[in-house]
Amino acid sequence: MNEFFTFLLLSLFVVMSPGIDTALITKRTISDGRKDGYQMALGITTGSLVHTFAAAFGLSAILMKSAVAFEIVKYVGAIYLIYLGVSSFITRKKKAVSDEEENLDEIKKSAFKQGLLSNVLNPKVAMFFLTFLPQFVKVGENATKQLVIMGVIYTLLSISWFFIYVFFINYLREWLMSPKVQRVMEKATGLVLIGFGIKLAMDSRH
Repeated sequence: MNEFFTFLLLSLFVVMSPGIDTALITKRTISDGRKDGYQMALGITTGSLVHTFAAAFGLSAILMKSAVAFEIVKYVGAIYLIYLGVSSFITRKKKAVSDEEENLDEIKKSAFKQGLLSNVLNPKVAMFFLTFLPQFVKVGENATKQLVIMGVIYTLLSISWFFIYVFFINYLREWLMSPKVQRVMEKATGLVLIGFGIKLAMDSRH
């Protein structure tokens, strides 16, 4: 139960952390309206499901057959979570977001397709699912089932947050996008990720 609660808490921090998904949803909602914002959110979260199944069926066999491989994935995941946390304290250039937006504009697809492609084709998202979900897999139980369930829960949390965000964005747009709020949310998420990564690395030694 404690591991599941930790998974939910950390997932919420990650979902609510400002990033490329939030930037794309914000831009689409402001420029084309709430409906397109919802469609963009659905596309992004559908991409999360794609990554979930890819991670589940690609990793489950390895995790179940090799204890060494399981530990390696654990350590890699711990290092990656710490990396994500540290990255939250580093000022990110807006160019990356601008480039992503330009690429999506060139595709000229619907909001749903833009959200789906931006998520599925992002290698950082794939790496996140490959390292994040396995941290909560219980040894000796069906790894595939656990990974799929956690991925679905993560996706539901994501779509819930994005829908709430889109609904209130017209009222809270200035506050949510203010540099001060963005910095606070990024640093809070960074601390949680670093702390969890260190805890995971320490636990893996026993």
